[in-house]
Order: sequence, then C-alpha cells, then structure tokens
Amino acid sequence: MEPKKKLINSVDSCVDEALWGLVRASGGLSLLKGHRVVLRSDLDNLRGRVALLSGGGSGHEPAHGGYLGAGMLSAAVAGGVFASPPPASILAAILSLHAAGASGVLLIVKNYTGDRLNFGLAAEQARNHGVAVDTVIVAEDCAFDQPGKAGRRGLCGTIFVHKLAGALAEEGASLERIVSKATEVLRGVGTLGVSLSPCSVPGSLPSFELPPGVMELGLGIHGEPGIKRSKVASADEVVKTMIDHMTDPGGQSHLPLKPGDSVVVCVNNLGALSCLEMAVVTGAAIACLEGRGVVVARVMSGSFMTSLEMAGVSLSLMRADQETLRLFDARTSAPAWPNLSSARVSGRDCVTVAQPASGRPQDAAHAAGPLSPVMRAALERVCSTLLEKRDRLNALDRAAGDGDCGDTHAQAAGAIREWLQHHVVPGCPGRLLAVLAGLVQDKMGGSSGALYSLFLTAAAGHVTEEQSNAAAWACAMHAGTQAMRRYGGADPGDRTMLDALCPAVDELMKLTTAPPGGQMAVLQAAVQKAASGAESTRNLTARAGRASYIAAERVTLPDPGAVAVASVLRAVLDSLERGAGGGDVGEQIEADVGPGSTVAQHHRQNAVV
Repeated sequence: MEPKKKLINSVDSCVDEALWGLVRASGGLSLLKGHRVVLRSDLDNLRGRVALLSGGGSGHEPAHGGYLGAGMLSAAVAGGVFASPPPASILAAILSLHAAGASGVLLIVKNYTGDRLNFGLAAEQARNHGVAVDTVIVAEDCAFDQPGKAGRRGLCGTIFVHKLAGALAEEGASLERIVSKATEVLRGVGTLGVSLSPCSVPGSLPSFELPPGVMELGLGIHGEPGIKRSKVASADEVVKTMIDHMTDPGGQSHLPLKPGDSVVVCVNNLGALSCLEMAVVTGAAIACLEGRGVVVARVMSGSFMTSLEMAGVSLSLMRADQETLRLFDARTSAPAWPNLSSARVSGRDCVTVAQPASGRPQDAAHAAGPLSPVMRAALERVCSTLLEKRDRLNALDRAAGDGDCGDTHAQAAGAIREWLQHHVVPGCPGRLLAVLAGLVQDKMGGSSGALYSLFLTAAAGHVTEEQSNAAAWACAMHAGTQAMRRYGGADPGDRTMLDALCPAVDELMKLTTAPPGGQMAVLQAAVQKAASGAESTRNLTARAGRASYIAAERVTLPDPGAVAVASVLRAVLDSLERGAGGGDVGEQIEADVGPGSTVAQHHRQNAVV
C-alpha cells in the first residue's frame, strides 16, 4: 500500500511552503525569519495591549495562521504536520510580541501533551526575560465519558477562545480579565467529531482504517481513535447521535445544555466533506438543537480546524450570553474568520414568499378558431413521429452524449399528446406556441427543453389570430432561431440542431415574398434543407453541446438534435400535404368550404403553419 498522493512539492518542505503561501496571500501577515512563526504585520498596533499567541501542529489549516488579525491572534506558531512546535520558536514569537510593546502575552494552547510541554517551557523562559505571560488550556472534547489522566482534548472549540479573547484584547482588556473570561466561557464549550475516512500525513500511510460504510465517532484531529464505530447513517441521525452524546449527563465530559439556553454553533469540516454535505449537516444541527428548545444564536459552517483530508465533521457548541455574543460579533481582520451576520438564527423567518406568477398557458382555457384543426393535426403528426423515432435518436445520442435524446423528445411528445386530449387548441397560433413552450419547459428537461422553450417563446409573439399568414410564420421561426443562437451560444456549423433549423428557416423566409400558390413549394424546400443540414452534421466537428467534449474521430453519426428538428419539420409538411390531398393547401380548403367563406379566406392566408 502506497502513501496517498498529495499536491505538494516535497514532504520535507510542505509546511514551510504552506506558511509562505499564507503570508504571501494575506497582506496583514508576515513570517518571523528562521522560525515557523506567522506574525501580524501591524505589530505596532499591539503597543499597550495584550497579545495573543496560539499554534500547534500543521495539517489543521486554516488553524492557526488564518486567525491572525486585529480582534484575534497576534501570532501563531506551527510545528510539523501533527507535531507540536518547538519551544525555541514559541519563545521567539513571545519575545517578538513583547518587543512590539505588548503589555502581556496570552498563550492559547490545546490540551495535548506536546503542546502543553513546549508552550509551558517557552512561557517559563519568557518570564525569565521579564515578559508577562499567562496560559489558557483548551480541553473541550466531549468524546470520553471518563477521560484519563491526560484529560479532554483541545479541538475546534479553540477558535471560540481565539475570537473572544481577541475581541477583549482589541478593547484593551487586561491579561487577567482576558484569562478570566476565557476560562469562564470554556466551561460552556463542547466539541465532538465524526469521520467517514482516515487522513494521512504526507509521505505516510493513513492514520487508521475504516471499512466501507463505517464511521467513527469521537476521534481526535490527529486521527486518534474515537469512542465507537457504527454504520454510516443519514445526516439527521448522525447529528442527533453527536448532540445526544455531547449533552448526556452521564458522561463526565458532557456539555450541560437545557431548553432555553442560547448557543453558538460551529459546524467544522474536518477536511474533505463537500460544501453540499456541510450545508445538510448544518441544517440538521440547527433543527436538532431547536427541537430540544435550545436557542441557536449564531452559526458558523466551514473549514476552521481540519485534519488534512479527513472526510468528517465536528460540532462545537458554546453557551452564549449577551456579553459573549457581543465579543463573538466584534469585527476582526483575520482572513479565515467568516463574515457572519449578527442576527439571531432561531426565530428568524428565512423563507421569502414568491410573487404569484401568471397562470401557465397550458393550464388556461382557450377558444378554438379556424386554424385549430390544422394545428391539431400537425401536432399529432409531430408527436407520432417523435415517439416512432425515440430509439433511433437515442442510438445517435449514445455516440456523442448520454443516449437520452430520443427519451427527452418522447417526453415532450407525450406531454403534448396528453394536453391535446384534454384541451381545445387555441385559434391564436401565438397562444399555442406559448402552451407548447410551457409544456416542453416542464416536461422535456435538459438543455433541449430549454432550447425548444426559448424557440417557441420567442416565436409566439410574432403570430396572432389576426396576423398568422405565411410571412408571419416565417418571421416567428426566424425570431425563435435567433433566440436559440443568442442564449445557447451555438451557430450553424457547430454540429447542433441549428444545422438543420437555420437552413430551413432561411428558406422559409422566402414566404415573405412568395405568392400564395408557391407557399407549399417553399415549405417542401425548407424541409429538404433541414434534412440535408442534419445529414451534414455527420462530417462536422462539434463545437457546442456535450458532443464537443468527445474526440472528433469518435463522432461519425449525424447529430441527434438536428435529426429531431428535421423530423419535426417533415412531420408538419406531411400533415399539411395530407390535409391538402396532395395539392395546394389553400385550394383544398377553398374546395371544402367555398370561395366566399370567411374561413376559406382565413385559411388561404394562413395555409403554411
């Protein structure tokens, strides 16, 4: 088994390069030469104030260097990955803060033996240099019911101390006052973690193994074993298990929490959970706490104290009175501290009522008109054609896409067929196009649904019951095509449905000048242009759509979208030719209803749909 790959330059230099990257990217930070110490670059502003120093092993980023800034830490000391920093570097940081004029230095230390020893030794050495130093030990882990002699571990709740102590220091509070407040707050802080995977130190094997489908509860941030393993459950169940354990009075490490208590919640990504998972867990944590009658005052969710690439999350809770919330809300320039709202989470109305939309065209009642039978027949023919060609379109799509082109067109055809069974086809062509746009938008899905809906929506405004002659239909088709090009970003030659549609529409524009007797010939030519355009895509290189990601030599069949468009236009032509009995549509209608009829005149003007 080989060590897990890391995106680093070398195992030996990764910590130093990470610190360098941090300070280069943050204008308010600098490195202390010769040490793995990050300092605020505005140390002069510490004069007369208490300085805050924290740190620990690397691999927990953004802790601790990301929490440097006005209102938080003054310096941070980094050790190797998961290794306590050396006393010499800690002392160098303390002396740098003292030299900047700090009135005292507070060390915020997580409760691990190495950190306590090394920070403690540096503190004693600093006192010998005349520096006023004090220490706050953070030990808020709620995992163990009966902690051993080493005590509870220091986890992500440490950043609460960074924030509150930093706010007090910024206000000019004394070292004694800051230590007192931090100690008081820590009595109401608890943290528990759960992991779905181990992590691995660069150059090493994973720190532990987890079988597939198993999670570990109560592990430490260095991959230390937790208290129990169980099957991976839902986010709601995992969060409930965590909060149940954290607040169980039977455990010596529990966090006392009762209904009515106000808390700050930190949902901490241990390294590799997706933002989507984190949002789900965050929502579950808020709901679980509110379900117990706890008031959620603030929530922070993100990566605050990680464990390299561990896929897991920790929950930190801090009981918070108004003074604690005031300090928590105080401004800070620390780059890793989130920009949080100071509004209380619980009780906030977080749902905005949508403005009532106008009714969907497909749900409205419509009045039939002289063109309704012609348009119904054309739609029925189109639906039959698309359903017949479902397998063929899917097969074409499998060569360059996900193989569902036929399915999506069949879904649209099915939706239109169902609508036709229960509705009157409106006499206004524009209203029918709006109905079709709504149907394909709702039922077709994907990019094809959006493109067809764009086409139909843009075309709808160009044909009305009063203006629906051949020229109007041609202009409507042109407007729809232009909308597809404008929003879809494709052009003829890109191997899309436009390679069939655009040549056909260009031909249809001749309807604006064609005599009534020549309209059918124009339509027939347009259908032929669509078929030729679809066939031409066989030799085109895809520059848009999913096929553009496939090697050109693997795409040798016609584009399925173009074939679908050509099939739709052919179906419309077939319907009109059937209605005309093989002759001119206008002549056939006149024969049926008489030359002087208003219906005949209307149909003669609008013979091409």
